[in-house]
Amino acid sequence: MADVLSVGVNLEAFSQAINAIQALRSSVSRVFDCLKDGMRNKETLEGREKAFIAHFQDNLHSVNRDLNELERLSNLVGKPSENHPLHNSGLLSLDPVQDKTPLYSQLLQAYKWSNKLQYHAGLASGLLNQQSLKRSANQMGVSAKRRPKAQPTTLVLPPQYVDDVISRIDRMFPEMSIHLSRPNGTSAMLLVTLGKVLKVIVVMRSLFIDRTIVKGYNENVYTEDGKLDIWSKSNYQVFQKVTDHATTALLHYQLPQMPDVVVRSFMTWLRSYIKLFQAPCQRCGKFLQDGLPPTWRDFRTLEAFHDTCRQ
Repeated sequence: MADVLSVGVNLEAFSQAINAIQALRSSVSRVFDCLKDGMRNKETLEGREKAFIAHFQDNLHSVNRDLNELERLSNLVGKPSENHPLHNSGLLSLDPVQDKTPLYSQLLQAYKWSNKLQYHAGLASGLLNQQSLKRSANQMGVSAKRRPKAQPTTLVLPPQYVDDVISRIDRMFPEMSIHLSRPNGTSAMLLVTLGKVLKVIVVMRSLFIDRTIVKGYNENVYTEDGKLDIWSKSNYQVFQKVTDHATTALLHYQLPQMPDVVVRSFMTWLRSYIKLFQAPCQRCGKFLQDGLPPTWRDFRTLEAFHDTCRQ
C-alpha cells in the first residue's frame, strides 16, 4: 500500500478503484449485449433458453462481483480534507479517529455557516438601507448624547391646514366622499366612503395617519353613543384582509417632510378598491380564490392581486 498523503487520499486504492470502475462498466455492457443478442446458436428452443439464462446469470454475477469490489476500494480511498484557510486548526483533519472526535468536520460546518450568515446579513442590510421603514431620519455615527432630538413637525400643524388638505383630496376623487370630525379635540377622524363598496375609518394625528379600519358599505361604523367605532373590526373576512393591507400601506407611504403627499398617496391607493369585486387577479386571472376576491393592491401600479398571488 502506498503512503497516505496529507490530503487524506490513499493513492494506490484510488488507482485500483478507477480500474474497478472500468471493470464494472465492462460487466454492465456485457449484460446489455447479452439482452440484445438474445437466444442464438442453438438448434432447439429448449437449448437456446438454457444457454441464454446461464449466460445472463454469469454476467449478473460479474456485475455484482465488480460492484462489491468497488465498494470495498471506496472505503480504502479515504476522504480528502477540505481546502479552507483555517490555519493550525487544519491539523485536526489528520486525526485518524475522526468518527470518535469529529472536531474538524464540525469546525468546517460552523465556518461555512458563519460565512453564509455574514453574506445574507449584508444583503439584508443593503435592502433595509434602500427601503427604510423608519419614521424619523437618524444620522448614523452620531452619539446618542449629542444627537438633536427630532421635532414632531407632523403633530403641530394647525387644524385649518389639515382641513384644507382633506378638502382638496375630497375634490380630487368624485367617487370618494370624506367626512371629517374632531370628537376628541384637535385630532381628526375621517369617515371615507368609497362608492357603495366599503367604508374606512381613518384616525389621524394632525396629518399623520395613525390607524385605519375598513368595513363593508352596509356595516355599522358607529357606537351606541353615536361616535365612530375605531376598535371593532369588520364582520367579513374580505374587509379584514383589506384592513391588514391598509396597515401595510401606512408603513409604505412615509415622508415626514411632506405629510400632505403621504395622505394623498394613501387615498389614491385606497381609491383603487372601487372595483374590489370586479377586478380579476393580474397573475392568475381569477375573480375568486378561497372564496375571496383580489384584496391586495400594488403600491406603485395599483393592480389587483390575491394575497397568495402577490408573492
